[in-house]
Amino acid sequence: MADLLFKEESYKIIGACFEVHKILGHGFKEAVYKDALEFEFIRSGIPFIREKPYTIFYKEQKLKHFFVADFVVYDNIILEIKISNVIGEPHIKQTLNYLKASGLRLGVVINFGAPSLTYQRVIF
Repeated sequence: MADLLFKEESYKIIGACFEVHKILGHGFKEAVYKDALEFEFIRSGIPFIREKPYTIFYKEQKLKHFFVADFVVYDNIILEIKISNVIGEPHIKQTLNYLKASGLRLGVVINFGAPSLTYQRVIF
């Protein structure tokens, strides 16, 4: 069996998300979970950048629009926060596009919108 990409870092990130979900449950807006995660990451010593902008290029031309990753954690992992019934194909495609534009290889989509926390790793 192949090793997971950024296995230890992923477990720490997901563990922090479970901690937030355990305390807050589901039903809040994304911003509330992001605030709580920021607090949990600091408390746990997990390095992150919140709402990191990424430029998008087309044929070496910088486009006017850009995207903002919810979090970049450990300088290697894009963390996207969702509040939905399920993690759907649009969430995965969005994360894949973010990975492509950023040059990073791993994304984690976390869904705080259901009674039980769900997540999916996305590899580019």
